[in-house]
Parts: sequence; structure tokens; C-alpha cells
Amino acid sequence: MFVSDPETAARRDAAQGNTAQAKAWAVAATVCDPEIPVLTIADLGILRDVQVSTEPGADDAGMVPAVRVTITPTYSGCPAMDAIRDDLTAAFHRAGYPEVRVDLVLSPAWTTDWMSEAGKAKLEQYGIAPPSGHSAAARHAGPVRLSLAVKCPQCSSLNTKELTRFGSTSCKALYVCQDCKEPFDYFKVL
Repeated sequence: MFVSDPETAARRDAAQGNTAQAKAWAVAATVCDPEIPVLTIADLGILRDVQVSTEPGADDAGMVPAVRVTITPTYSGCPAMDAIRDDLTAAFHRAGYPEVRVDLVLSPAWTTDWMSEAGKAKLEQYGIAPPSGHSAAARHAGPVRLSLAVKCPQCSSLNTKELTRFGSTSCKALYVCQDCKEPFDYFKVL
């Protein structure tokens, strides 16, 4: 099961009375992105699905709760995936799930359209300009759109300039504000 909006999935599961599913989603949603620690994987939109079941436990422990988490990397070679997988496993072990499986799926490809509004606000407060606009997948046919200026997360000026297409990570570009003179990362629209 894939859903385009993680918050919608959590609300749907809670509304359907699937509290085990909603609790497991809440556990997974606490794991942070190691490259941008103010964002959870739910904020970033890479948390795609959480399934809860019971499975035979090791050493004849009877049936134990098991969880299967599906995540989609921001890039197919994203170096943070191993750390996120380890952090998810640790978070579920602490929450009482001895059996944890984390699946990485590449299709459909992640897009910044999956990032939550709360996540975009956290990015800006952290000093990273959030993605502006929508990905090519979300665009409708019609007139060609022009790029808009990127707003400085420090002073909100639109008088900014791209210094390099790649910043501290592949997801970001490096900009400078021509008013306050501060350099900043911009989370690119993907």
C-alpha cells in the first residue's frame, strides 16, 4: 500500500480504528533525517508505509509483534539510508517490536511534493530555504514556467543568487543573499 501523503495515511489508519498501525506509524515518524536533524522522515516524506503483524519469535518466544516499514530515498544513492534504517530498527526495538524489517523502494521516485508543510517550515527555521514550487511530476501541461527567486531564510529577501547547483548534499544548492550577504542552502525542487 502506497499513499502520497503520510499524514493522510496516519489519519486514515486512526480513523479506521487501526490503532496498532497508527502507533507504529507514530514510532517511525519520530526518526530524524541524519543530514537535516530538524526533519523527521515523515516531514521529509520518505516514510511511505508501516505495517504491523505478529510473527513467530526467536527461541520459541511465541508470537511477537513485527513491523515492516517502507521508505523511499530522496536519491537512489542517498548515503543516509543506512543510518535511517538503523535508527528505525532501534526506535522500534525501544517501542517493543522485536521483529523489524525496513524496505527501501525506488518507485515511485521521491519528490519534494511529498515534504510536509511543517517540514518546509522547520527547514526555513533551520536556515535552509525550503523547495519553492512543485516537481515536474506535479506540473500540468501548458505554459512554460519561469524560475522564481529563492527567498533568503535569514532576512526573507528575494535578492538572492545561486552560487553552485550542489550544496552540502545533493538535495541542496548553495545560494547567497545579496542584501544580508549570508550564504544559505536551498532545498531544490525535485
